[in-house]
Amino acid sequence: MRFFPVKRASCVKGEILLLGDKSIACRSIIISAISCGKTTVENFPPNKDCLWTIKTFKNLGIKITQNQKVKTITVFGNGLCGLNKPKGPIFVGDSGTTLRLTLGVLAGQNFAVTLTAGKSLSGRPMLRVTAPLRMMGVEISARRTPKTKNLTPNTKFEEYPPITIRGGNLKPITYRMPVASAQVKSAILLAGLYAKGKTRVIEPVKTRDHTERMLRLFRAGIKVNENTIVIKGKKELVSPGRILIPGDISSASFFIVLATILPGSRILIKNVNLNPSRTGIIKVLKRMGADIRITNYQLPITNYEPIGDIIIKSSKLKSTIIKKEEIPSLIDELPILMVAACFAKGESVFEGVGELRIKETDRIRSMSENLKKMGADIRVLSATSRGARLPDGQGSAKFATKNGESAKHFGGNFGGKTARLEKIIIQGGRTIIGATVKSFGDHRTAMSMVVAGLAAEGKTRIDNISCINKSFPNFLSLLKTIIQ
Repeated sequence: MRFFPVKRASCVKGEILLLGDKSIACRSIIISAISCGKTTVENFPPNKDCLWTIKTFKNLGIKITQNQKVKTITVFGNGLCGLNKPKGPIFVGDSGTTLRLTLGVLAGQNFAVTLTAGKSLSGRPMLRVTAPLRMMGVEISARRTPKTKNLTPNTKFEEYPPITIRGGNLKPITYRMPVASAQVKSAILLAGLYAKGKTRVIEPVKTRDHTERMLRLFRAGIKVNENTIVIKGKKELVSPGRILIPGDISSASFFIVLATILPGSRILIKNVNLNPSRTGIIKVLKRMGADIRITNYQLPITNYEPIGDIIIKSSKLKSTIIKKEEIPSLIDELPILMVAACFAKGESVFEGVGELRIKETDRIRSMSENLKKMGADIRVLSATSRGARLPDGQGSAKFATKNGESAKHFGGNFGGKTARLEKIIIQGGRTIIGATVKSFGDHRTAMSMVVAGLAAEGKTRIDNISCINKSFPNFLSLLKTIIQ
């Protein structure tokens, strides 16, 4: 096995321009495909997830062209019902966004399709998507196994890919989501485009709203009132002609934390997505004392995504408590925030982080094991809650952890059902020393460990970093331009 070596950097300085946000780019392909007209998507990121989305919709009969020199794709939309039955099963790789959102679109098509997935995605729960789609009248069959973890509340089983779906004749529903998930919300809203009437989705807490913003851009009949989203079906989408994808703030987070924890650093990251549902990483780091400034803030298209430049200078961080309500706005940034907490003075607490267990890998395990090898003081508290209150409930409970420690409030929001609750406690300020660590095949774990290695004493070796291509293929080349 070839290990990737990382040694301590003195500081980082310079300017970075990031490729487009992965979440927005995937949605741009999907929504453009079912709209009327041609859509040109600029600053398109050629990561694996986005490329799987392109392949998926090409298999469904959509013409998509790419110009790699100028990082642009063009999607020739066929309207809401313009997809074609594929010749066979469609493989979506390990892209959860592609799988879950495409299920929403296929719910409205009058043919059957089987979606298969890679090893990682085939182990991620899908009942949270298939259950509401069945409520809308969709026929779905999936690999079903007895439940060993409380991934979906109040069920005795869980569902996984491969998934076969036959859509058509959808009815609108009002769905109160038991788990906060932007992908699940998006799948239901996309299915709602095909239902006669109004479909309502009620979130337990606000999640990223890229789908809502893009549907509005394509003139969908959509209204948002706090945590309730209403979409009117049977209305054709109209292409805006051109979409500019802002820089990915999840990708920016690795550079932001690195510049913060390396003394003498200063970097500028240009044209970054500053959607309020995605800037939790900035809010938390500022609370920890990070010197972060937003400049050149602009909203390029009405009701679309805000962008701006971010200036980061090295800072002395202090500990913080991240509440469960904050998790949806920074779920993808939690691994790199765990690295930041190791370099902060005091005890940092991450509440309600159970969703990290069911990402590309178990990120609670991957990050805690790796950082402990490097000398970090990390504890993971786990419990099972019965009767956790609904979002408007006032109750909290005391739980016993695996090792007998007491955790007064894990902050689980699981609609009153049985659920697994997780809390991470990191005592910062200890010397972090290079070690041999694992990526666990997870892109965010791998990049987080690269950052940790650049700030650690001595040398770090990472077993496999090819997984970084899933979201950020030019991560290492950009790093080289700013490392001093």
